[in-house]
Amino acid sequence: MTHISMIEDDLLIQKPVVQALEKNGFQVTCARDGKNGLDHALEDGPDLVLLDIMLPVMDGWEVCKKIRQHSIVPILMLTALGEEVDRVLGLELGADDYITKPFSTRVLLARIKAMLRRVILDGGKGTQTLTNTITIGNITLNPRSRRVFKGESELQLRYKEFELLTLLMASAGEVVTRAEIFNLVWGTDWLGDMRTLDVHIRWLREKLDDDPRLPRYIETVRGAGYRFINEEGAV
Repeated sequence: MTHISMIEDDLLIQKPVVQALEKNGFQVTCARDGKNGLDHALEDGPDLVLLDIMLPVMDGWEVCKKIRQHSIVPILMLTALGEEVDRVLGLELGADDYITKPFSTRVLLARIKAMLRRVILDGGKGTQTLTNTITIGNITLNPRSRRVFKGESELQLRYKEFELLTLLMASAGEVVTRAEIFNLVWGTDWLGDMRTLDVHIRWLREKLDDDPRLPRYIETVRGAGYRFINEEGAV
Protein backbone atom coordinates (compact mmCIF):
# COMPACT_ATOMS: atom_id res chain seq x y z
CA MET A 1 0.00 0.00 0.00
CA THR A 2 1.32 3.41 -0.98
CA HIS A 3 2.22 5.44 2.08
CA ILE A 4 1.73 9.22 2.18
CA SER A 5 2.98 11.44 5.00
CA MET A 6 0.81 14.55 5.45
CA ILE A 7 2.24 17.46 7.43
CA GLU A 8 -0.59 19.96 7.92
CA ASP A 9 -1.77 21.72 11.07
CA ASP A 10 -5.22 22.80 9.83
CA LEU A 11 -7.68 20.00 10.65
CA LEU A 12 -10.26 21.51 8.29
CA ILE A 13 -7.86 20.66 5.48
CA GLN A 14 -6.21 17.58 6.95
CA LYS A 15 -9.35 15.55 7.72
CA PRO A 16 -11.07 15.66 4.29
CA VAL A 17 -7.77 15.07 2.50
CA VAL A 18 -7.00 12.04 4.67
CA GLN A 19 -10.50 10.66 4.08
CA ALA A 20 -10.14 11.08 0.32
CA LEU A 21 -6.68 9.49 0.29
CA GLU A 22 -7.71 6.51 2.39
CA LYS A 23 -10.82 6.05 0.26
CA ASN A 24 -8.52 5.78 -2.75
CA GLY A 25 -6.33 3.14 -1.15
CA PHE A 26 -3.51 5.18 0.35
CA GLN A 27 -2.06 4.74 3.82
CA VAL A 28 -1.71 8.15 5.48
CA THR A 29 0.44 9.26 8.41
CA CYS A 30 -0.31 12.74 9.79
CA ALA A 31 1.60 15.35 11.74
CA ARG A 32 0.48 18.82 12.81
CA ASP A 33 3.84 20.53 13.30
CA GLY A 34 7.03 20.63 11.31
CA LYS A 35 9.26 18.85 13.79
CA ASN A 36 7.02 15.79 14.19
CA GLY A 37 6.36 15.80 10.46
CA LEU A 38 10.06 15.74 9.71
CA ASP A 39 10.58 12.85 12.11
CA HIS A 40 7.77 10.87 10.45
CA ALA A 41 9.07 11.62 6.94
CA LEU A 42 12.58 10.42 7.80
CA GLU A 43 11.68 7.45 9.99
CA ASP A 44 8.59 6.00 8.25
CA GLY A 45 9.92 6.05 4.68
CA PRO A 46 6.76 7.33 2.95
CA ASP A 47 6.29 7.18 -0.83
CA LEU A 48 5.25 10.86 -0.97
CA VAL A 49 5.11 13.83 1.42
CA LEU A 50 2.31 16.42 1.48
CA LEU A 51 3.88 19.42 3.17
CA ASP A 52 2.22 22.64 4.34
CA ILE A 53 4.38 25.77 4.49
CA MET A 54 2.96 27.65 7.47
CA LEU A 55 3.54 25.15 10.28
CA PRO A 56 4.21 25.54 14.01
CA VAL A 57 7.61 24.67 15.54
CA MET A 58 9.32 24.35 12.13
CA ASP A 59 8.02 25.82 8.87
CA GLY A 60 7.57 23.82 5.70
CA TRP A 61 10.57 25.33 3.96
CA GLU A 62 12.90 24.13 6.72
CA VAL A 63 11.22 20.71 6.77
CA CYS A 64 11.66 20.42 3.00
CA LYS A 65 15.31 21.39 3.21
CA LYS A 66 16.05 18.84 5.94
CA ILE A 67 14.17 16.04 4.15
CA ARG A 68 16.22 16.69 1.02
CA GLN A 69 19.43 16.24 2.99
CA HIS A 70 18.49 12.60 3.51
CA SER A 71 15.84 11.54 0.98
CA ILE A 72 14.63 11.99 -2.62
CA VAL A 73 11.01 11.19 -1.68
CA PRO A 74 8.56 13.24 -3.82
CA ILE A 75 7.39 16.36 -1.95
CA LEU A 76 4.17 18.19 -2.83
CA MET A 77 3.90 21.48 -0.98
CA LEU A 78 0.51 22.79 0.16
CA THR A 79 0.49 26.57 0.28
CA ALA A 80 -1.91 29.42 0.77
CA LEU A 81 0.78 31.87 -0.25
CA GLY A 82 0.24 33.59 -3.56
CA GLU A 83 3.62 35.21 -4.18
CA GLU A 84 5.66 33.64 -6.95
CA VAL A 85 8.85 33.95 -4.91
CA ASP A 86 7.36 31.66 -2.24
CA ARG A 87 6.49 28.99 -4.78
CA VAL A 88 9.90 29.12 -6.43
CA LEU A 89 11.61 28.96 -3.02
CA GLY A 90 9.88 25.63 -2.36
CA LEU A 91 11.22 24.24 -5.63
CA GLU A 92 14.70 25.55 -4.89
CA LEU A 93 14.68 23.80 -1.52
CA GLY A 94 13.83 20.51 -3.21
CA ALA A 95 10.04 20.27 -3.47
CA ASP A 96 8.82 18.52 -6.64
CA ASP A 97 5.63 20.54 -7.02
CA TYR A 98 3.15 22.69 -5.12
CA ILE A 99 -0.61 23.16 -5.02
CA THR A 100 -2.25 26.38 -3.84
CA LYS A 101 -5.04 26.41 -1.27
CA PRO A 102 -7.96 26.14 -1.60
CA PHE A 103 -7.85 23.03 -3.77
CA SER A 104 -10.26 20.23 -4.52
CA THR A 105 -9.44 16.70 -3.38
CA ARG A 106 -10.00 15.57 -6.97
CA VAL A 107 -7.22 17.84 -8.25
CA LEU A 108 -4.96 16.86 -5.36
CA LEU A 109 -5.46 13.16 -6.05
CA ALA A 110 -4.69 13.66 -9.73
CA ARG A 111 -1.50 15.52 -8.85
CA ILE A 112 -0.40 12.83 -6.37
CA LYS A 113 -1.04 9.98 -8.80
CA ALA A 114 0.85 11.78 -11.57
CA MET A 115 3.86 12.34 -9.30
CA LEU A 116 3.90 8.73 -8.15
CA ARG A 117 3.68 7.43 -11.71
CA ARG A 118 6.75 9.43 -12.67
CA VAL A 119 8.72 7.76 -9.88
CA ILE A 120 7.72 4.29 -11.10
CA LEU A 121 7.60 4.60 -14.87
CA ASP A 122 10.49 5.07 -17.29
CA GLY A 123 10.87 8.18 -19.36
CA GLY A 124 9.98 6.92 -22.86
CA LYS A 125 12.83 8.32 -24.98
CA GLY A 126 15.22 6.17 -23.09
CA THR A 127 16.53 7.76 -19.92
CA GLN A 128 16.35 4.31 -18.36
CA THR A 129 16.98 2.19 -21.49
CA LEU A 130 20.49 3.55 -22.02
CA THR A 131 23.18 1.14 -20.89
CA ASN A 132 26.42 2.74 -22.07
CA THR A 133 28.32 5.30 -20.07
CA ILE A 134 28.22 8.79 -21.59
CA THR A 135 31.25 11.06 -21.32
CA ILE A 136 31.21 14.64 -22.60
CA GLY A 137 34.03 16.95 -21.60
CA ASN A 138 34.81 16.11 -17.99
CA ILE A 139 31.24 14.96 -17.23
CA THR A 140 30.65 11.20 -17.08
CA LEU A 141 27.20 9.68 -16.59
CA ASN A 142 26.46 6.00 -15.96
CA PRO A 143 22.75 5.23 -16.51
CA ARG A 144 22.91 1.80 -14.88
CA SER A 145 24.49 2.88 -11.62
CA ARG A 146 22.81 6.30 -11.77
CA ARG A 147 26.09 8.01 -10.96
CA VAL A 148 27.52 11.22 -12.42
CA PHE A 149 31.10 12.43 -12.14
CA LYS A 150 32.71 15.78 -12.84
CA GLY A 151 36.29 14.76 -13.32
CA GLU A 152 37.07 12.58 -10.31
CA SER A 153 34.34 14.07 -8.10
CA GLU A 154 30.93 12.43 -7.90
CA LEU A 155 27.94 14.79 -8.19
CA GLN A 156 24.95 14.29 -5.93
CA LEU A 157 21.85 14.70 -8.10
CA ARG A 158 18.18 14.61 -7.22
CA TYR A 159 16.02 12.03 -9.01
CA LYS A 160 14.67 14.48 -11.60
CA GLU A 161 18.05 16.15 -12.05
CA PHE A 162 19.52 12.79 -13.07
CA GLU A 163 16.63 12.04 -15.44
CA LEU A 164 16.93 15.47 -17.05
CA LEU A 165 20.71 15.30 -17.39
CA THR A 166 20.51 11.81 -18.93
CA LEU A 167 18.02 13.00 -21.52
CA LEU A 168 20.12 16.04 -22.45
CA MET A 169 23.42 14.15 -22.59
CA ALA A 170 21.88 11.34 -24.67
CA SER A 171 20.76 14.02 -27.13
CA ALA A 172 24.01 16.03 -27.04
CA GLY A 173 24.26 18.53 -29.87
CA GLU A 174 20.51 18.47 -30.47
CA VAL A 175 17.83 20.81 -29.19
CA VAL A 176 15.42 19.12 -26.78
CA THR A 177 12.24 21.18 -26.60
CA ARG A 178 10.56 22.10 -23.36
CA ALA A 179 7.54 20.02 -24.39
CA GLU A 180 9.72 16.97 -25.01
CA ILE A 181 11.46 17.39 -21.68
CA PHE A 182 8.20 17.59 -19.76
CA ASN A 183 6.75 14.61 -21.63
CA LEU A 184 9.82 12.44 -21.15
CA VAL A 185 11.00 13.45 -17.66
CA TRP A 186 7.85 14.64 -15.88
CA GLY A 187 5.28 12.79 -18.01
CA THR A 188 2.45 13.76 -20.34
CA ASP A 189 0.14 13.90 -17.32
CA TRP A 190 2.24 16.56 -15.58
CA LEU A 191 -0.03 19.08 -13.87
CA GLY A 192 2.52 21.17 -12.05
CA ASP A 193 4.30 24.46 -12.56
CA MET A 194 6.12 24.76 -15.90
CA ARG A 195 8.86 26.79 -14.19
CA THR A 196 10.06 23.71 -12.36
CA LEU A 197 12.13 22.89 -15.47
CA ASP A 198 13.98 26.21 -15.24
CA VAL A 199 14.75 25.54 -11.58
CA HIS A 200 16.14 22.08 -12.37
CA ILE A 201 18.27 23.49 -15.20
CA ARG A 202 19.72 26.03 -12.79
CA TRP A 203 20.48 23.31 -10.24
CA LEU A 204 22.31 21.27 -12.90
CA ARG A 205 24.35 24.26 -14.04
CA GLU A 206 25.37 24.97 -10.46
CA LYS A 207 26.75 21.43 -10.22
CA LEU A 208 28.22 21.01 -13.71
CA ASP A 209 29.82 24.41 -14.21
CA ASP A 210 32.62 26.16 -12.36
CA ASP A 211 30.64 29.38 -12.88
CA PRO A 212 26.92 28.74 -13.44
CA ARG A 213 26.55 32.31 -14.71
CA LEU A 214 28.62 31.19 -17.71
CA PRO A 215 27.09 27.77 -18.51
CA ARG A 216 29.53 25.52 -20.32
CA TYR A 217 27.37 22.47 -20.89
CA ILE A 218 23.65 23.26 -21.01
CA GLU A 219 22.75 25.87 -23.60
CA THR A 220 19.42 27.71 -23.59
CA VAL A 221 17.88 27.81 -27.07
CA ARG A 222 15.43 30.68 -26.80
CA GLY A 223 11.91 29.89 -27.88
CA ALA A 224 12.70 26.18 -28.14
CA GLY A 225 14.36 24.43 -25.22
CA TYR A 226 17.83 23.31 -24.19
CA ARG A 227 20.86 21.69 -25.79
CA PHE A 228 23.74 19.84 -24.16
CA ILE A 229 26.87 20.89 -26.05
CA ASN A 230 28.68 18.27 -28.10
CA GLU A 231 32.03 16.80 -27.16
CA GLU A 232 33.99 19.27 -29.26
CA GLY A 233 32.44 22.17 -27.40
CA ALA A 234 33.23 20.69 -24.01
CA VAL A 235 37.00 20.47 -24.28
